[in-house]
Amino acid sequence: MEALNHIQLLAVLALPVVLAITVHEAAHGWVANRLGDKTALMLGRVTFNPLKHIDPIGTLLVPAATFLVAGILFGWAKPVPVNARNLHDPRRDMALVAVAGPASNLAMAALWGLGIHIGIGLLSTSEWIALPLVYMGAAGVLINVFLMILNLLPLLPLDGGRVLSALLPPRWSAAYSQLEPYGIFILLALLLTGLLSAVLLPLVVGTLGLLPGGGIVRALFFK
Repeated sequence: MEALNHIQLLAVLALPVVLAITVHEAAHGWVANRLGDKTALMLGRVTFNPLKHIDPIGTLLVPAATFLVAGILFGWAKPVPVNARNLHDPRRDMALVAVAGPASNLAMAALWGLGIHIGIGLLSTSEWIALPLVYMGAAGVLINVFLMILNLLPLLPLDGGRVLSALLPPRWSAAYSQLEPYGIFILLALLLTGLLSAVLLPLVVGTLGLLPGGGIVRALFFK
């Protein structure tokens, strides 16, 4: 990606970022609806319309600032509302709702990886289509893998924290849930100290090796 300037890189990243966030949040709402809670559906959040999921600060301002200042994308979308009391089995189903988001990112990473291979196949005949597809596919794989692994960290309000809360005994779960208001500050502290990258990067690189096009993504981003 070194051949791309900032404007070109933002153009390549825009669609993968929007889809990664939108499908992730819609997946939470879709699974919640299937398990008995129609809150997200009634609020119009079970949709691929990105405007329904965008948080002006977390989805626009913070990612743009971290990308321009530190060269990384970091942000969040509006959380999908889920009323656990409406679920068939609240503790189990909350874990399933939480897992749905990262699972959707894994599926999208695989699809973007296939897009990379399609782009490579077109290089000899339609380079003007092939190169953007390869670059966008690589960005799509990396963004979705990063988002999946980040959200699986066992820290509330991330999805991994929701899963851990559901797996803990009720008494421990209640105590653990008290940490949720501080979760975003803990995450930002990990980001600013470099500890977040130290934890995530080995997991991201290892996961890329299991996905179609992952070797190309590693060559582009992790030289």
